[in-house]
Amino acid sequence: MAKVRLADIAERVGVSTVTVHNALSGQKGVSDELRQQIVRLADEMGYRQNTAAAKREKGRGLRNIGIIISEKYLAEYTTFYWKMYQEMALIAADKNCMTSVEILKHETETDRILPRIVAEDSVEGLIIMGKISKGYIRFLRKETNMPVIFLDFYDKELLADSVIGDNFYGMYLMTEYLFEHGFHRMAYVGSIQATSSIMGRYCGFQKALWEHGEELLEEWLIEDRNEVGDIRFELPEKLPEAFVCNCDLVAGKLILMLEERGLRVPEDISVVGFDNYLYPGFPDKHITSYEVNTKVMVRVALEKVLKRLRNPESGRGLDIISGHIVEKESVRKAINA
Repeated sequence: MAKVRLADIAERVGVSTVTVHNALSGQKGVSDELRQQIVRLADEMGYRQNTAAAKREKGRGLRNIGIIISEKYLAEYTTFYWKMYQEMALIAADKNCMTSVEILKHETETDRILPRIVAEDSVEGLIIMGKISKGYIRFLRKETNMPVIFLDFYDKELLADSVIGDNFYGMYLMTEYLFEHGFHRMAYVGSIQATSSIMGRYCGFQKALWEHGEELLEEWLIEDRNEVGDIRFELPEKLPEAFVCNCDLVAGKLILMLEERGLRVPEDISVVGFDNYLYPGFPDKHITSYEVNTKVMVRVALEKVLKRLRNPESGRGLDIISGHIVEKESVRKAINA
């Protein structure tokens, strides 16, 4: 027989899963009449509490934290977020936590369906890696009262609990690095509406251009992905002196495209990336990049969710984690510098 979920009870009663959770756990905000109805129906349906919280109360002492990653971030290569998840799992073990990862399918997000680990009440808190839609965030906030921390994504309208890398100043420093090496005519590769990270990096890039009195040609703002995250782009007809790429995967693909044209990096054209992370299986192109401090990011995100579990009003706010430039071999000093 299929396991009865909180969502199943909520659907039968016509209330939210939050209300069902509060009723069954004895929390406030539910009338006695409704609480009795929910408890009675839960018993009739054969619901058995088997949550991480219940196990902890029985002496296990482990927190179970859910990790959500949108499927649009799962490329043909091992993704940046898988790397972050692996680091999260290691840190969680040191903090007496377990982690459960779930891939957020496109239809789950668009159809407003709760993640399985939430619907089955098997985790106490959530960390969502990467940007998801505002509509789905609102849906999660309405349907669950567990703490939700957003990692590598921030939106002022919705999020009080986020941890991000320093995308703005990181890319500002990368662009300044190119100016210091004598470059002025640059292109930016990245779909700026796709994620808040790409947008932040673009804004840092533009800040450096404005300070040096340079303008970005329309053809040098290059879209690099579609709505579902597939990375596809074309080189502009007129090439710049240097390409500034929103991530190392895009920078690596760009270098391969330049090599197919018979161009050499860095002798003929320079390229910089971001993240300092090339996916296993992708050719190492020795890309000068800005290394995001993922270990600190995941540690801070985990600490925030644990603080929220201890005290719902603690751990709130935006945390910005700085990284540093890693010089490799994809940039040369311009001849006229």
